[in-house]
Amino acid sequence: MGVEFVAVGGRVQSLCWEGDELVDFAGGERRWRPDGTSSCSLVGFGSRFDRVELSPSGRFAVVSEDRGTKALLLEGAEVVRELDRSYYHSADFDYPVALGRLPDGREIVVHCPDSYEVLQIDDLCSGQRLTVGDRTPQDVFHSRLSVGPDGRYLLSAGWLWHPYGIARVYDLAQALADPSTLDGDGLLPLSSTGAEVGSACWLDGDRIAVATTDEVLDDEEVPDPGPRQLGVWSVSGQRWLHRSVVEHPLGTLLARGDQVVSLYDHPRLIDTGTGAVLAQWPEVKVGQQEGSFGCGGVRTPPVAVSADGSRLAVAQDGGIAVMELPR
Repeated sequence: MGVEFVAVGGRVQSLCWEGDELVDFAGGERRWRPDGTSSCSLVGFGSRFDRVELSPSGRFAVVSEDRGTKALLLEGAEVVRELDRSYYHSADFDYPVALGRLPDGREIVVHCPDSYEVLQIDDLCSGQRLTVGDRTPQDVFHSRLSVGPDGRYLLSAGWLWHPYGIARVYDLAQALADPSTLDGDGLLPLSSTGAEVGSACWLDGDRIAVATTDEVLDDEEVPDPGPRQLGVWSVSGQRWLHRSVVEHPLGTLLARGDQVVSLYDHPRLIDTGTGAVLAQWPEVKVGQQEGSFGCGGVRTPPVAVSADGSRLAVAQDGGIAVMELPR
């Protein structure tokens, strides 16, 4: 599969697709179009921000500094308000923030504004806190938050103090009725009895793709799931639909229908049912980050899958690599 290279000036700080355009919101809403033209907003946010997430409506975006304490909620190029997280180990793990839309249509932001182990849900437009109440959080570093596409569940792919990667899923309707449910183990039974979770992502509103690493805490227990596996978990069925042993680290996962894009060393397109590699691009380098923490400063570059799942864009030195994903 060929790679198209879009040359750009300066560092690409963040990356997302808006239709056929590639946009770097953190870098001042720079845009690159299929006809080769580009543009840039007059508004700049500085070099500290290096990730972006769009709201489901496309009206809002959040740019954040992955290993810092600051994020900005944007409407277009305008700053709506600033977001923060605790300084505690902020330089060691990815900023926890996600945008989503509840089944009733309200857009929300999920983040940890007060403490690393306390998840909060705010109305995205007004900023109103929707999870007000007494909390008894566990010692979990929440990270890589994502709201399911139908707004029913929240996924956190963070870590426990060892460090050891884990994944947890929470019912958002229950959380709005009783915020303390965000402090429990959630609906995904992945704990220290299984291999370490390196990454996870939603395939649809019910299924989650989960990648494990080689790490196992207890060598005397038979881990479930086992090391170096790619699995698909059904939240409603509370069971594994598929589990496959893979031959290489999977790194960060991005969903693409029943497939995932695996980002470790270079991008691979993988079938979640079998673990088979369907396509790969060794010439495009993406680092060797497996979990949300550590990584010695070498992390996954800005990357985005187009809304229709047809293209993958990865920031590289001097530009952006764009790949057509095979059907």
